[in-house]
Amino acid sequence: MDDKSKRSSNKQLTFRTTFRNAIYQALKRRGWKETDGDDWDLHWVERDWMSEVFDSVHLSSWQRVNHFRNQRELCRKDNLVKNLKRYKKQLQKENRTKEAENFSFWPLTYVLPGDYSLFLEEFKRNDSSSMWIMKPVGRSQGKGIFLFQRLAQINKWKSDNRYRPENNDAETYVVQKYIANPYLVAGRKFDIRMYALVTSYMPMTCWLHRSGFCRFSSTRYSSSAATMADQTIHLTNVAIQKKSDTYDSETGGKWLLRELKLYLMSRYGTAIFDKLFYDMEQVIVQALLSVQNVMMNDKHCFELYGFDLIFDDSFKVFIIEVNASPSMTANTKEDMDLKVELLTSAFDIVDLENNLKGDETRVGGFDLVYKGGPIAQPSSALYSTNLGCDVPKEKVARNSTLFPVTSATETENANANANANANANANAKGPKRKSSSKN
Repeated sequence: MDDKSKRSSNKQLTFRTTFRNAIYQALKRRGWKETDGDDWDLHWVERDWMSEVFDSVHLSSWQRVNHFRNQRELCRKDNLVKNLKRYKKQLQKENRTKEAENFSFWPLTYVLPGDYSLFLEEFKRNDSSSMWIMKPVGRSQGKGIFLFQRLAQINKWKSDNRYRPENNDAETYVVQKYIANPYLVAGRKFDIRMYALVTSYMPMTCWLHRSGFCRFSSTRYSSSAATMADQTIHLTNVAIQKKSDTYDSETGGKWLLRELKLYLMSRYGTAIFDKLFYDMEQVIVQALLSVQNVMMNDKHCFELYGFDLIFDDSFKVFIIEVNASPSMTANTKEDMDLKVELLTSAFDIVDLENNLKGDETRVGGFDLVYKGGPIAQPSSALYSTNLGCDVPKEKVARNSTLFPVTSATETENANANANANANANANAKGPKRKSSSKN
């Protein structure tokens, strides 16, 4: 590979990828040239490439790849929970009590087979009607997931996995307390896919895309034990929902995030949705901070994460999982438009063309939400977060005097003021949040 420190300014940008979906479309629309050699400027790689090839190649200073070396610290279900728990303990040890108290946005989780004894103790303490969900840590698209209420219902899993805590050949699963009271729209369960672009972990630099989408089940929700085996009720993955006779292929079973925002605003007023969306933003930022000190930061790397979130009927937000390779295959035109715009904005931020000045607070649909510290909304902002807002026609927003909020005290005061305003507005404009389950 070229060893020069600077790329020739008149050289046409090149890319390499095996993907033929929205990724390819977005790259081609930039006028970049595809290559199958090593003379690429951007390589959109499979995750395995990072572990198998990355350490053995020398990259020129401008070359970029779309993963960090050890992205599994965030994107494997067991590692995600491990790092969240570790970071919460760190906050407690540092007497950051308020932050630690708010660090409870994942379901009760154990990693099997290693934590089986601990899970067994917890299982016995719970009511017999409690539902649990088993998920293999290394699979996707809903494969291998099942719900249960009785230990006898996981005997087949134990047998198939040759269960013993010391058995390294057993497939690792996480078992979680099932969120049995999800917020419903038209009686259907849904989760939310949101996109975060991280360009550095040192300092942590995170851009959050304003849009995203809700993925709905095609069957009305029921927490009855009789429905546990029906994946079309409990799992919102498109790969699962496509198998249902009631799947809506025209919409893909999706709402844009803005549609959810308008729906919630019309039912509950501004304060409820504003705090909910702000909480979702904070969950994403806190999850990223939990792995900041264990990630192998590299100037050649960036990552476009797909965060899957859900909230219950009291508007409490939970993180379900984080995807390092969120699907860029579209099942509707609207879906394709969203993903191409998302990728176009991401490539603008990666900035191989050297167009940015460094004072940008928004590029396309991405807002800068964290850079060495949380980025405060301007005083003129209508909402606590830009999630669900329209993308302005102006491609870039700047703030040459931007200073992140860096101290924990300032952050807590800002959050306290936002919550106080939200509560005041809720009392004046909307019903109590507890009423949300009646959809």
